[in-house]
Amino acid sequence: MPSLTTLADEARIALDTVADRTTGLWSPSVRLGVTGLSRAGKTVFISALVHNLVHGGRLPLFESQSSGRIAKAYLEHQPDDAVPRFQYEDHIADLVDRRIWPSSTRAISELRLTIEYESASAWGRMFSRGKISLDIVDYPGEWLLDLPLLGKDFGAFSREAVELSELPGREDIARPWRDLAAGVDPDADADEMLARKLFESFAGYLQACKGENRALSTLPPGRFLMPGDLEGSPALTFAPLAKLSDRRSRPGSMQAMMERRYEAYKTHVVKPFFREHIARLDRQIVLVDAMQAINAGEPAVKDLERALTEILACFRPGRGSLLTGLVSRRIDRILIAATKADHIHHESHDRLQAIVRRLAERAIARADFSGAAVDVVAMAAVRATREGKVTRGRQALPVIIGTPLAGESIGDEVFDGETETAVFPGDLPESPAALFRKDAPSPSGDPTIRFVRFRPPRLERTAEGVTLSLPHIRLDRALQFLLGDKLA
Repeated sequence: MPSLTTLADEARIALDTVADRTTGLWSPSVRLGVTGLSRAGKTVFISALVHNLVHGGRLPLFESQSSGRIAKAYLEHQPDDAVPRFQYEDHIADLVDRRIWPSSTRAISELRLTIEYESASAWGRMFSRGKISLDIVDYPGEWLLDLPLLGKDFGAFSREAVELSELPGREDIARPWRDLAAGVDPDADADEMLARKLFESFAGYLQACKGENRALSTLPPGRFLMPGDLEGSPALTFAPLAKLSDRRSRPGSMQAMMERRYEAYKTHVVKPFFREHIARLDRQIVLVDAMQAINAGEPAVKDLERALTEILACFRPGRGSLLTGLVSRRIDRILIAATKADHIHHESHDRLQAIVRRLAERAIARADFSGAAVDVVAMAAVRATREGKVTRGRQALPVIIGTPLAGESIGDEVFDGETETAVFPGDLPESPAALFRKDAPSPSGDPTIRFVRFRPPRLERTAEGVTLSLPHIRLDRALQFLLGDKLA
């Protein structure tokens, strides 16, 4: 993102990189960024990844594990003391003991997993310590949507916010904010109470966009949805204006106050997030819940495409040389994972993968051009269902069998969260383009396509009473792409 950073920013990033590389000479590590929009499954992915490696889970496509070259994997203290620890143990207790999904990511967190292994080559065994640390950085995808703001002034931000609010799927829920903003004179004296009302109205509109029946994704500023410890601060109490002054804003005016707070948000919130976390990543996985958008219909699908394009544009993809790598990090592998593949029959997995590739195709082309390796996979970090067939007359329908979450419904049937059920989820379209048409299927338009959410599975135990590792779909393929070369 060279156009979004200043020379001073780049100098600080270079100093941070040199410090990281110096430490890495004695303790090799890989920083893996895990992101995705709300409910995409970031917490579940990290928990399942660690659980399967620590407990020797079945990972046939992860070569170093399946060949027996991994001696052990274990958690260690993370290197960044100022970053909250990812609460792995609590999340595993939710998944395994209580069979509930862990709470969503609300802020940045980190976890260090150290892997001891034997290199596959004699040369590698001679020069490698056979030990590498995986520093997993978990952060909300909504915060990534703030990074493009670094290249926009308040006027551009306001105009884009108004344009987005007029799109189908948004126009009705944005009306209260637009009506309030339309009555604001940008040249009038700054009014703290009015600024607060504008912020609350705009933030309420963004929250409504996130609702399950809308499932919209492009919702900057991200901290308006997940404020963390900034809640109530002036840097978070601003909003776009529907009317902007044609001349330079008058000091002390409403527009001047909003501009100042918008710039403070970029300086004190967005830039540190990019410099301290995004610019330090080596590998990245982006988790995508495409089925939630498909449930909500064509406006949500198009909005997810817009959000993915902006998110992937925030990374620094490419392959660094030995020399440039000392002062600048590049993300050389990006995996885009369509999550919750266990919510559909395996016959539709290729279609789900094709849909996500279509959603991210512009960003993938950019990363490919930079030299980074990019892959797309349909996966489930924790498999909550199994497959079966139900016979109706002479027709055998492929179904998935699991325990739907309490309150989930198909037609008039509402599930209680305790009863295991066979569900025919419907077929994804053969062509991803079908989802971008205005007549694309949705629960209101075509009830044959409906994806319900399931409880985590009940884990089996061995005869000795040992709980087996969490089941998955293609977690091993994801691990091979993200880490396989580092353990060769």
